[in-house]
Amino acid sequence: MALDFSETEKEILYQSVLDNKFPDDMGRFGPFGGRYIPETLVPAFSRLEIGVKKYLNDPQFIESWQNELNEWVGRPTAMTYAKQLSHAWGAEVWLKREDLAHTGAHKINNAIGQALLAKKLGAKQIIAETGAGQHGVASAAACARVGLPCRVYMGAVDIKRQAPNVDRMRQLGAEVCAVKTGDQTLRAAIDEAMRNWVSDPADIYYIIGSAVGPHPYPFLVREFQSVIGREARKQIVTQAGGLPNAIFACVGGGSNAIGLFHSFLGDREVELIGVEAGGHGPDLGQNAATLATGTPGVLQGAYTMILQNHDGQVQETHSVSAGLDYSGVGPEHALLQSIGRVDYESATDTEALLALSELCKAEGILTALETAHAFAAAKKWASNNPGKRLLIGNSGRGDKDMITLSAHMKG
Repeated sequence: MALDFSETEKEILYQSVLDNKFPDDMGRFGPFGGRYIPETLVPAFSRLEIGVKKYLNDPQFIESWQNELNEWVGRPTAMTYAKQLSHAWGAEVWLKREDLAHTGAHKINNAIGQALLAKKLGAKQIIAETGAGQHGVASAAACARVGLPCRVYMGAVDIKRQAPNVDRMRQLGAEVCAVKTGDQTLRAAIDEAMRNWVSDPADIYYIIGSAVGPHPYPFLVREFQSVIGREARKQIVTQAGGLPNAIFACVGGGSNAIGLFHSFLGDREVELIGVEAGGHGPDLGQNAATLATGTPGVLQGAYTMILQNHDGQVQETHSVSAGLDYSGVGPEHALLQSIGRVDYESATDTEALLALSELCKAEGILTALETAHAFAAAKKWASNNPGKRLLIGNSGRGDKDMITLSAHMKG
């Protein structure tokens, strides 16, 4: 439920997006974003903001990050033409293959960037949170790469359904802490990580895994993930002969989506569609479709769209995919929805499971349950736009979801 702007206001805000005026000096994307934090964290955020401004404009730092992406992460990732899906859907289907990046998802782009930044800022320990486990694995790997100890907070519910990734984190040297408070999923893990950071903000660096939280994290994560869109734009023009008519990406907090969309924001002829978790119903607690059904509020340090009741109490969510099971969304997504540049839809658990199965059998690609939501929405779009070209952000692979998938297959 986007904020109600006039058409003139939308155009002014859209032009500000194109002119790179967001976030502003207060860390806001239009009315969204900002920094709502305890006083004890103000010095840590001030140091981080100064560091972000310094090092993201330092050619040597950017070069070192780019070298890691090329030599360790395995970038650029492939652009794949999906022949069988294209035939079945009656459209031209292309996939940006973040599942082929080291550790199996887009999360590593941001994790190694922030780990390098933490090292520059003199951090002695890294903490992170994770839902589906991919950011935890990426953070553990990145910390091993730069030589810093890593502690990952993960909800107890997510630990059960993402056991393979828990084992991977521990194998990579990270300490995994089960969070048994709150809803025991991603939101609770972020809360616990924030509490730990407050205990020692001078020596601890917190790697946030999505484009959420207090400024400068939404901007910082967006900048590290924008490599996806920059690569995708060049690749699809070269391989397909032009831009796509539509681009799809799943949205939980929204890091892979904003990373893919960002290079296409100025191309009005390209539809941008974010796909949230529709769960198993439209009511609060049955889904994680924040932009479709949420209202503005403050969650974990930022003013954005959140799932809350009439009393302002943040509600628990549901999704078959742990990575989309979040009560909020990145503030830049909230702005892009409000000005009408990006459309946000939802796909149900059942639709995502069916889409995942179809992709496996048609293209030999086991995608993540999160990503499967984007495939479900893309198939619907293709049925109404025969012959058009579409691009799907294949944000991660589905090995981590085998416990969930096996349970659903038995069911």
